[in-house]
Amino acid sequence: MKLFFKPGACSLSPHIVMLETGLDFTLVRVDTAAGITEQQEDYRRINPKGKVPALQFDDGTVLTEGVAIVQYLADLKPDRQLLAPTGTLARYQTLEWLSFISSELHKGFSPLFSDAAPDDYKAVLRQLLEEKFTWIDGELKDKQWLSGLHFSAADAYLFTVMRWAKLLKLNIASLSALEGWFQRVAARPSVIEALEAEGLN
Repeated sequence: MKLFFKPGACSLSPHIVMLETGLDFTLVRVDTAAGITEQQEDYRRINPKGKVPALQFDDGTVLTEGVAIVQYLADLKPDRQLLAPTGTLARYQTLEWLSFISSELHKGFSPLFSDAAPDDYKAVLRQLLEEKFTWIDGELKDKQWLSGLHFSAADAYLFTVMRWAKLLKLNIASLSALEGWFQRVAARPSVIEALEAEGLN
């Protein structure tokens, strides 16, 4: 398998999950602005959406969208407990987190990285994101991980977007439960390895 990524982008989430599973894969860097891979391939021939991540199988089939990719990877290695078994409430609680992070956090960050977005709009988005991170802090008060006792695919995704929050200096430093969780994730070998491979350490 090949995982197409851009350093620090949302593809960091499946990168971490891939390392957690122990599966063999090749990491391929993409310049999404230029639309080419590090091997000078036309990336849109691989993923017509032009975005990362994309997971390409040996037969050429491509799976896109980070939330779909992490679920697929987690199901390949159920013993790693990155996603609970089908039919269990715990599974759907993790999927609930993945959906929340995707729709309520991830998409809220996109305009903050755009020069075209007005400053007053960015200020509103920053406040909304800070409110959502405050809510997450409350959810983590008595938990080690988002889904309870086990690190899950949702933790990898939230870690990715929280790195953006720190980069943009959102006002979340006082959220102690969230910060403690972030440090636990950052200490995991898979996360350290992913950050090093993407040149983020």
